[in-house]
Amino acid sequence: MQEKNLADVSFVDGVLDETRLLALNGVEGPEVSTAEIISVFVDSVIGETVLKHFPNIKLIATRSTGYDHIDLSACRERGVAVVNVPSYGEETVAEYTFALILTLSRKIFESYDRIKETGKFDLTGLRGFDLNGKTLGVIGTGKIGKNVIEIAKGLNMKVVAYDKFPDEAYREKMGYDYKTFDEVLAQADVLTLHAPYTQENHHLINAEAISKMKKGVYLINTARGGLVDTDALLKGLQSGMIAGAGLDVLEEEGVVKDELNFLTGNFGTDHNLKTVLENHVLVDLPNVVVTPHNAFNTWEALKRILDTTVDNIQSFTSGKTQNLVK
Repeated sequence: MQEKNLADVSFVDGVLDETRLLALNGVEGPEVSTAEIISVFVDSVIGETVLKHFPNIKLIATRSTGYDHIDLSACRERGVAVVNVPSYGEETVAEYTFALILTLSRKIFESYDRIKETGKFDLTGLRGFDLNGKTLGVIGTGKIGKNVIEIAKGLNMKVVAYDKFPDEAYREKMGYDYKTFDEVLAQADVLTLHAPYTQENHHLINAEAISKMKKGVYLINTARGGLVDTDALLKGLQSGMIAGAGLDVLEEEGVVKDELNFLTGNFGTDHNLKTVLENHVLVDLPNVVVTPHNAFNTWEALKRILDTTVDNIQSFTSGKTQNLVK
């Protein structure tokens, strides 16, 4: 591949998926058909249909750690390499996790909203609870999960964790316990998810899992929406088994972000309309905080993302591919 200069780069505003290929904001067919490298974020969904529009494609550089929005099998069949950003937000997302936890535990949004809307310094219904001494259940102890554990320890929380590949050296250093998945569910006062999304992990938190939780647990998800069965979550909130939830990610969040194009476009049959409606119910619940996939969004993390993505592309064009997704 010949090295590209800046004149060969096109910047496109918006996401890339099969329903929006005709809305590429001025990027005409020839430019698309000759593109050898595309860089996307998690909102873009790259499957077989999209790949057909890029016959010369050689590399997909996703500006994210997760890559479940890319059909790896289709890429392999076409000889397309996929690279990611393995590490950029372990501290960033961990801090946001506790922003959600504290928003729920101390009813910060309700407190702010009351002052903003009514001007009344009224404490009725705003009593929260201490994190000190509570048990935090951490599902996934990768880089983000480890940073969450460090913050929890700073708040004097007890930590129990589940990971398919426990890091015993880190456990000994930080003084927490690895438990079975069911044991973590049963013991956690606050349960936070930091596992990757895979087909095996799809709906990791489902009705059966929720039935094993400690009554009154708080659920935090800053990982991927598909880890949680939305229907089961709503029922858990309705029954009181789950006292509240902090969600930076949702199932069908792509539809929620762009409902107009979804409703007026050719959206296919692979979307769950019930889940889309349930997301609106979640947004309106007083004990649920939903944010727009914002946990990664700091100046420092974005710089790390962009720097690594540029390095990934330059390495690929020089024949020394780095951060290849297997």
